Formats: sequence, C-alpha cells, structure tokens
Amino acid sequence: MIPLIDISPLFAPPSVARDAADRAILAAATGAGFMTIASPSLPADAATRRALLAAFALQPAQRAPLLRRAFAPGNAALYRGWFPLQDGVGAYKEGIDIGPDIVDPARAGAGGDPLRERTPLPDEAALPGWRATAAAYFARMEQLGALLMQSFARSLDLPETFFDAPFANGISTLRLIHYPPRPDTSFGGREDLWVEHAGQRLYLLGGAHIDSGFVTLLAQDGVAGLQAEDASGAWVDVPPAEGTLAVNFGGLLERWTGGRIRATRHRVVGLGRTRHSIPFFYEPAADAVIRTLPIPGAAEVAPFQYGDHLWAAMLRFPEFAALAGVRQPRAA
Repeated sequence: MIPLIDISPLFAPPSVARDAADRAILAAATGAGFMTIASPSLPADAATRRALLAAFALQPAQRAPLLRRAFAPGNAALYRGWFPLQDGVGAYKEGIDIGPDIVDPARAGAGGDPLRERTPLPDEAALPGWRATAAAYFARMEQLGALLMQSFARSLDLPETFFDAPFANGISTLRLIHYPPRPDTSFGGREDLWVEHAGQRLYLLGGAHIDSGFVTLLAQDGVAGLQAEDASGAWVDVPPAEGTLAVNFGGLLERWTGGRIRATRHRVVGLGRTRHSIPFFYEPAADAVIRTLPIPGAAEVAPFQYGDHLWAAMLRFPEFAALAGVRQPRAA
C-alpha cells in the first residue's frame, strides 16, 4: 500500500502532531519507499496545474528556441529546456525542464557549470503570466522540499537544520510532462515496452527506474498510470487523488542514509489516455559535498560533489551521451 500522510503539522511550530507526522514520513521512507502527502498548504491545486501545463499549447515554432541542443544543434541549452517525443525508447513523453533561475536569474550561470545554465523559457507574449506562475510554484516546492528534509533530520536524530546548508542555492528541477497515447509507430519493434499488469497488457510510457537524487514531489492530473514496486516485486498503483502529491525517494538519499531510506523503483504505464504530470526534483547545490552522515549504520562515503553525481547520472540517457566531456568532475 502507498501511505497517505497529512503533513499539515510540518508547516506549524513543534507539536505532538508534528512529531507524529515525522514518524509517519520516516516509516514510509524506510518501508514502502513511496508516499502520498496531503495538506491545504500544498501548492499543486488544479488551477495552478492548468496554468503551468498551458506550456503544451505552444506551437512548434514557439517551442523550437526552447529545445535542448541534443534536439536542435544550434541551440544553447544542454541540460535545461524542452525535450520532444522520441520513438523507440522507453519513455514516451515530451516536456520542459526548468531550473531555479525561474525564481532568481542570479542562480544561473556561475562558474560556467552546465548544471547551472539558464533555462530557455517561453516568450511572455505567447503565455502571459506563465513565468510568474512557474516561479511561484518553484519557490513553494523548494520550501516544501526543505520541510521534508527537516523532518528527516529530526527523525534521524540530526539537528533540524542539518540539510539546510547543502540545499541552499540548490539546482532543483521543475519538469512539466505530457504523455500522449502511444502510437504503434513509437515502439520500434521493442516487445520490452509492453508489460502485463492485473491481467492487462499495457504499454510503458516511462520505464522502471529509481530517481538518482534525493526527493521527488510529483503533482498528477487525475489520470492513473504511475506505479511503484513493492517489496515483493509487485507493481502498485499510486493514486492520483486531487489535493495530494506523490513523493518518492532517490538513490542518493538511500545511499547517504546507509539504506535506511528506501529508493523505490517506479514506472508509468499507458491506459490509452493523455496524461500530464509535474515532478519537482528537490536537489542541493552543485558544489554541495556529500560525505558520510553521522547516523548509526551509514556506510562510509568518500566525499564527492553533488554535481558530479548528477552529471554522471544524466549521461546514462541517450540524448546526453555526447556531452560526456563537457563537464569535468570537481574536487570535493
């Protein structure tokens, strides 16, 4: 089962209710490795989702300047920007990756690091007010990510502010995704893009994987399709209930906590309907140094910079493979 947790107490001062929420969050993180959260303070209401997803109404000519260089060789963006539908691959989706410069332009460009490049954004005239909506949503999701990391810190008997410094000036990503129904021409003859589930033969829109980083906060549009793998290896539907966010924990958080927090594989299956989702990948600064946590059972970690980890993870995707030499590892 995917637990549903009311995290409203996290937005309030210390209390018995907040302690109970902390325990519930840690139980989900160390058990199912997945949870859904609810609170009137969550930012992902239906009106905000519609406003953000208006980006998919852009015409091809309006999207062209937003494409990453892998898909438009003359463009500047390497890491951020628009990605189109691709045939013959496990993920059949299109969308845009947006960085923290949507909130503050000064958070891009430092040191020539491609992980901190500027995000190519839709023209304001094409989508009036969209940038302001995206900036406000990004800022509120960063605040939510910080609250969850503070909850983890309390549960792990660390100072509540332990994770605040590495996440200052983080390189989090807001991603808008459109999954259209998958046409026959998109499979490229690959039978591994089909799965059996509950007696049905379903196609994959996103193959099974764990996220590489820390915490992913996912707003869904009410259309089912997201599934998490439980401890027995069975796939469990993650409910797309209004007023909730799905939360999963990344491989680096699992590694950093010595396996106490569990990174769970998840996938997206197609049900013949158009689906949208809005994941927010809460991430620390590119130069944040990851080292052994001072908690019982944490495996010894040779210090490394988060940006090095993220860049290596990104290069596993085919569209980024040609960028292997663009960013050199930094000294921790």
